Amino acid sequence: MDKHLFKNLPGKYKNAYRNYYTSQNLAAVRVGSIIFLILNAIIRLLYFIFPLSLTRAENFPEFNIANWVFMISALLFYIISNFLIENFRKNKATTAIMSLFVFSFSLYIILCGMFSSFIATANPRNALTLYLISLIIISILCVFEVYETIMLMVAVEVLFTSLLTFSHTDPTEMIYNQLVSFILLGGFYLISRYFFSYKANFWMQVNEIKEKNLEIERGSAFKSQLLGTVAHDLRNPIAAVETLAMMMEMDDIDADTQDTLNLMKASCIRARTIIDDLLESARNENSGDFTTVKTELNGLIRDNIDVWKIHREAKNTIELISSISPAFAEVNYEKFTRVLDNLVGNALKFSKEKSKIEIFLTRGNQQIIIEVKDRGQGIPADMLPVIFTPFSKAGRPGLKGEQSTGLGLSIVKQIIEKHKGKIEVESEVGIGSTFRIVLPEIAD
Repeated sequence: MDKHLFKNLPGKYKNAYRNYYTSQNLAAVRVGSIIFLILNAIIRLLYFIFPLSLTRAENFPEFNIANWVFMISALLFYIISNFLIENFRKNKATTAIMSLFVFSFSLYIILCGMFSSFIATANPRNALTLYLISLIIISILCVFEVYETIMLMVAVEVLFTSLLTFSHTDPTEMIYNQLVSFILLGGFYLISRYFFSYKANFWMQVNEIKEKNLEIERGSAFKSQLLGTVAHDLRNPIAAVETLAMMMEMDDIDADTQDTLNLMKASCIRARTIIDDLLESARNENSGDFTTVKTELNGLIRDNIDVWKIHREAKNTIELISSISPAFAEVNYEKFTRVLDNLVGNALKFSKEKSKIEIFLTRGNQQIIIEVKDRGQGIPADMLPVIFTPFSKAGRPGLKGEQSTGLGLSIVKQIIEKHKGKIEVESEVGIGSTFRIVLPEIAD
């Protein structure tokens, strides 16, 4: 930790940190003044509960007056601190009045400690206890610049000397008390500067983290934008190649040429799939708008099962097993269909023909749980931690050689998180995999 015992923060951070600690100081004054007000109100209440015992105490008239002054002053500090805090929230800037106000409150608290001890005892040595406590409280609660700390120390010493003089302390006792006061003020300076350094270092670390996060966000946004632009621009040449291959098929061609054209078309389809995934990933990262509607999930899943049976010509059995009906959640129909299509597509890709794909729909802790379970080849344990990471080693060909872009499950995770849900996976090699989606449930 950098120490700032005799220096302030460099110019790059000085004004911003001053605004930060001024806000903290004003909040500390507000809390401190209300606590001080409550303590003095309790003392005032004790005067009424035990009038005979307390009114006979030594120097009671002075205590009585001081108690009223303390309560009124604390209330004023509380009111003014609220006003200044509101002003700071509007302007986001430190003013000289704010600094002077915090300085005055600090001096006030220390003076209250000294004055209370002086009127409680004729021996000034006993006044040092509350003097010490008040110095420690202020050094911890409030943050000051070097010159402000020194000015506060000088003002406190002047007040302490005045109280010693007012109490008619003999010269020897005064020298002793002044020596102890210098030691206490030295300790106050060190503690105050330590907490200044501690809070300053913490504040700078937080700001550096914010700046780094902002740089990362900008880099991520630029990457996504660049990725989307490149992917979009690649569509035209790929479409041209695919069109050319289709036109060549219209001519009389031999078997070898046909195989070549089939390979070209398959490559174009795969390239188009990759481009679509790249664009989808970029849209998910950059899109701030995400519209959801109240949707009954049993119907949504059944509709998708019908589509899979027709378009995929699946030789596997796909079955919905639901224990709740109706089951409502806020979903984006198009995006959530993409999630289900990807999970079921992966289950089909890694399962043998005629094996069963099961979709379970259950409820737990006011959440909707959707599980897509297959009895396929499973996922190796070393791939599970990166299964939702883009372009990770978890991207594998299917049982029939179907290629993977490595983006599907990462897109699924992005979409589920935008639904304020989460996705988990459990898998065992040779047994199968279960992908579990958890969504917030909404009332019927």
